[in-house]
Amino acid sequence: MRIAEIFYSVQGEGGLTGVPSVFVRTSGCNLRCRWCDTTYASWQPEGEDQPIDAIIDAVLAYPAAHCVLTGGEPMIAKDIHSLAERLHGAGKHLTIETAGTVPPDGIACDLASLSPKLPNATPLPGEIEDAWIERHEAKRWQPAVVDAWLRHYPDYQLKFVIATEDDLGVMRAMLEDLEINVPPHRVLCMPEGITSEALKARQANLIAQCLAYGYRYCHRLHIDLFGNTAGT
Repeated sequence: MRIAEIFYSVQGEGGLTGVPSVFVRTSGCNLRCRWCDTTYASWQPEGEDQPIDAIIDAVLAYPAAHCVLTGGEPMIAKDIHSLAERLHGAGKHLTIETAGTVPPDGIACDLASLSPKLPNATPLPGEIEDAWIERHEAKRWQPAVVDAWLRHYPDYQLKFVIATEDDLGVMRAMLEDLEINVPPHRVLCMPEGITSEALKARQANLIAQCLAYGYRYCHRLHIDLFGNTAGT
């Protein structure tokens, strides 16, 4: 399995914000988000192939009850189901951070952290090959796949990256595509940005929208603590 990095930090996003966790970041992604903050695991995937035993040993070296499988897109990583089963068997609380474009197929998971992509993630012409733009746009929103995750993992959260007020309307329309009625408190709205200044510029308006609709505001604690830095 190609691994970009394994590191120990506090969770920066979502319902487990602040919880010490070991992050296993797989390398490789089936999307090309234009604002991606981990291009070394997506646009220009880095890392080396590691056997599952070595990954398990690296995770168990840290004193954390929580482990996060992230990417890139971890659900396209070779042997990801075996890795998840081994981690779960070792007693780890397992979060899977995924864009929700690949069915779960029974993968071991305690918290399904889904980040469906809005149109604001689609690359613009000239930023990447046209074929990738078309592939990203066709793949980014898979309501049937998201429904499969929500049906099988009752502890879930849906994280949406919000850049403009119009994105909220698009997000609401996407939620209406789902067969499952998602409670507002499970919808996490996160301001787009990779600096504290950029996040703060969008913060007030987004919080107002969350208050109006009952959505949860999702801060990016790791950006405030460490900046946009690998291994944090």
